[in-house]
Amino acid sequence: MISDRPQKDLIDTVYKLSEQPKETEWLEFKQNHAVSNDKIGEYISALANSAALYGKPNAYMIWGIDDVTHNIIGTTFKPSQHKEGNEELESWLLRLLEPKINFKFFEFNINDKAIVLLKINPTFRNPVLFKGTDFIRIGSYKKKLKDHPEKARDLWKTLNNTPFESEIAKKNITADQVISLLDCPSYFELLKLPFPNGKDGILSALKADKMITYNDTGNWDVTNLGAVLFARKLSDFQSLEYKTIRVILYKGDNKVYTIREQEASKGYASGFEGLIKFITDMVPSNEIIGKALRDDVPTFPSLAIRELVANAIIHQDFHVKGTAPLIEIFSSRIEITNPGKPLIDTRRFLDEPPKSRNEAFAAFMRRAGVCEQRGSGIDKVVSETEKYQLPAPIFEATTEHTRTILFAHREFKNMDKADRIRACYLHSCLRYVERNFMTNKSLRERFGIEQKNSATVSRIIKDTINAGEIIPHDENASRKYMKYVPCWT
Repeated sequence: MISDRPQKDLIDTVYKLSEQPKETEWLEFKQNHAVSNDKIGEYISALANSAALYGKPNAYMIWGIDDVTHNIIGTTFKPSQHKEGNEELESWLLRLLEPKINFKFFEFNINDKAIVLLKINPTFRNPVLFKGTDFIRIGSYKKKLKDHPEKARDLWKTLNNTPFESEIAKKNITADQVISLLDCPSYFELLKLPFPNGKDGILSALKADKMITYNDTGNWDVTNLGAVLFARKLSDFQSLEYKTIRVILYKGDNKVYTIREQEASKGYASGFEGLIKFITDMVPSNEIIGKALRDDVPTFPSLAIRELVANAIIHQDFHVKGTAPLIEIFSSRIEITNPGKPLIDTRRFLDEPPKSRNEAFAAFMRRAGVCEQRGSGIDKVVSETEKYQLPAPIFEATTEHTRTILFAHREFKNMDKADRIRACYLHSCLRYVERNFMTNKSLRERFGIEQKNSATVSRIIKDTINAGEIIPHDENASRKYMKYVPCWT
């Protein structure tokens, strides 16, 4: 975590912070390494929680500054050389913090005097605990959060009301830096707006859409919303450097041999079309397979890929650290994984209105035409798999992720019982959201089975009923006119 960030920026930061009349809830000065490693961990907890409570983009702890006069006096503390037992200090601190927020030590000199600046991101979702205890700042004093229930209530209220998109990705930069970091032409192109003649018009439009905000120092802050959507390089933003989308093409159906791997480094809106083209270019085409497929039809329907990738990007949990959307392409399937457990039951993806952790992000992606209107994406995915008579997709939740598996064509005779039951259930869901019913005839058409083999479809329907996935719409109807609906109707 020791950074080689340009020293001028660090020096400017120290000078600005030292102008504060006194230590604050989000700022602590230390003359030297006068606190234990445990105390540093407690300070990180307290400062991170206070930064969130008071709406600060970062908290700071600085060694080498007199805590009364704020004069630069230097320090002998060298965190890069400091250890707790045999473990490096930063690794030890990170291991004992929960949740594992971002923090960085910076070591540099001002007028030949050593300075250490610890930059701490505000917490998210939950208060930060160190060794199982959460702390808060009361004025310039570090206290246990449990001893100040009014602060705990205020902090929880703040954490519950602060969306990821409103947090700051890059603070206190100039107008020229904003234009350099963000792909401004893509913003206007996606919204089909004329490109402004001057810098002020660009900044005004970005500000109106909350991509950037004007701060009290006279410079600009880039929000997570602006950076995630339009970063020229996501790695230019510390909090987003691990959110680049990875695409991996494997040989065969396992992960033993990788043919190609690529990271999509652009913002998700400006880079979306390029990402989809890259994925579809790597997907092989099929010759004619059955009645529903034509020459040179992609192994995986392009529209389904587009919708699933958009969903993975939009509905990811940005607060899950060290992971990003992942697209893995195998010979007979694509797996699309995004950080964060789904907010609704995976079995109800077709009918339930989607819930997003990132409402502003999702709204802009829809407004820019990157993804479909609310609730229609998964319908299209299932419809496409039926159109090309593919095995039904799988939607599943893991411990910290959501995964969708899209399959290549497989002959009906090669589908196992689980494949057929899943297809029958999703077919009933699709018919239901279309204000219709599943019948033996509609399921035969979904599988491409001739009428003379309707008994085969009847067995699939019976198996799906026994699995508890569908029910008859009217149990008193004759067998010939029986209709079916999902079990949750």
